[in-house]
Amino acid sequence: MARDRLQTLGAMIDQGVIPVFHHPDTEVCIQVIQACADGGARCIEFTNRGDFASATFLEVCRHFAKAEPGVVMGVGSIVDAPTAALFIANGANFVVGPMLNPEVATLCNRRMIPYSPGCGTATEISEAQALGVEIVKMFPGGSVGGPDFVKAVLGPMPWTKIMPTGGVEPDEASLEAWFGAGIVACGMGSGLITKALLEAKDYAGISARVRDTVQLIKRIRGR
Repeated sequence: MARDRLQTLGAMIDQGVIPVFHHPDTEVCIQVIQACADGGARCIEFTNRGDFASATFLEVCRHFAKAEPGVVMGVGSIVDAPTAALFIANGANFVVGPMLNPEVATLCNRRMIPYSPGCGTATEISEAQALGVEIVKMFPGGSVGGPDFVKAVLGPMPWTKIMPTGGVEPDEASLEAWFGAGIVACGMGSGLITKALLEAKDYAGISARVRDTVQLIKRIRGR
């Protein structure tokens, strides 16, 4: 279900943390995404990993279009325009990638879909912005300079909106450092939706962990 681009961007920023998740089993995906939504994270990044990921994504989007229309499904690990087009046709409302691809940016702009490519230098960030990117994915966040990199970029480029993935943990010290540096949101995968919680099918535990993280970010922002 197509959404307004600005509303999607606003929802991502307001939420503060984007759960990053993939599983080959559609039912597990539905349960985890519902748990995230119940915890206050309705914007979800489903990573394009493994065989038949696009088919799983389509079924998940079909489910939530009826059961929980407030869920905003995005797709991650997108490296080329044909794959982006496939997932957009299957219901993606935002697209995330590990690197910048101008063809993906053009496609997303034509469809008014937010695109967050992975960037690791000021030049890559500037090139992404020239292609219409509003929120830049800093990737891999912990390896390209962490919060200090964010501060360094925002000095000469204060209009930049950065969303790191990798190196952000759901604890106060980590989130305080990143949001204190000036990020607008962050992506979290296994640090948020842990292997132990998944193996136990502890969806209530996932919901609680997500809720705690969303509320912690709100407290940090309010300081």
